[in-house]
Amino acid sequence: MPSCAMTVPASTKPILFGETLASLTERLAAQGEPAFRAKQILEWVYKKRVFDPAAMTNLSAPIRNWVAETFDLTPLKHVLTKTSSDVTDKLLSELRDGALIETVVIRAPMEGVGAERSRKTICISTQVGCAYGCRFCASGLAGWKRDLAAGEIVAQLLEVCKKEDAHTPRAQAELASFDNIVVMGMGEPLANYDNLLRALTILNADWGLRFGARRVTISTSGLAPQILRLAEEPLGFRLAISLHGATDEVRTQIMPINRKYPLAELIPAIRQFSEKHGRMITLEFILIADINDSPAQALALAKIARELHAHVNLIPYNTVEGLPWKRPSLERQDAFAEIVRREGATATLRREKGHDIAAACGQLRLQTEEARAAAKARQISESVYHTAD
Repeated sequence: MPSCAMTVPASTKPILFGETLASLTERLAAQGEPAFRAKQILEWVYKKRVFDPAAMTNLSAPIRNWVAETFDLTPLKHVLTKTSSDVTDKLLSELRDGALIETVVIRAPMEGVGAERSRKTICISTQVGCAYGCRFCASGLAGWKRDLAAGEIVAQLLEVCKKEDAHTPRAQAELASFDNIVVMGMGEPLANYDNLLRALTILNADWGLRFGARRVTISTSGLAPQILRLAEEPLGFRLAISLHGATDEVRTQIMPINRKYPLAELIPAIRQFSEKHGRMITLEFILIADINDSPAQALALAKIARELHAHVNLIPYNTVEGLPWKRPSLERQDAFAEIVRREGATATLRREKGHDIAAACGQLRLQTEEARAAAKARQISESVYHTAD
């Protein structure tokens, strides 16, 4: 198992977006500056969306220079955006070490307003790749590279803010240009626990984006010890479990993590989190044809959901090039959902968004990396050819 302590190269500047009020105050104190300077700097970033120290006009020139010399305010570079027919946006970004990550903007149409004013849910990544090898997922096809630093996680959301600010009215009480955050992108969020919690704390803080914890959903493939640890956190984040199999036999077939944390260990951890925070848990269940879409799985899933007082999200499989899985027919999807509901569990059958732009986690990154590798190979081949001439 890779170490979660691995982060970006030590030679790079610290990312300003990874600083808390306390840590920035401490850095400024070492420069002989008063504590209120930290609030001023963070206000420029989160309240005013100013990322150029030279434009932070209520700071002295020496402090502006210090910010510019000490911190990185551009830790990711936008590579491309793909927009689907359902107005789902996928943003591909490049980090300082050349790694690629994905952020998805999922829009929910609202009556009487255009797509740009619709409710927006932002799906963020927490790792480059993934080590957990879920059989149906593109994120882990190229393996795990590293964890994202807290500042890189926050930077994804600020990138969306910059994109959305132009057409999203922003009052002082609503500093974020989106409505919900789901930590369901590339990587296993709870395997990067400390960086994730630091990033979410920054987003939640009054001096940050002031984004409510109840509008943040953390998704996990089932790391039971970290779920128990999360239950003790004071901020009441929502929790979603990537279940995808309602028995150990089926779940282990598609989710190797189940060997380490089988349902007998996972379900009590989920129950403890739910009881601690008094929040309904969501069970995510991707429907894969002839794997987990049988009536027996529906019955077993309903039983688990009833016991946990959890809501079930049924998600038809989003096809990934290079993987053999297929989605069930519409009739089979509907029949599965009907069984779950008939057995007393609440369930939503979600017709996936962004299918035409490969919006499932990791697909766009993988396609781009493959294209880059092919282009580099062609360049090397041409260089060798011309050298031979």
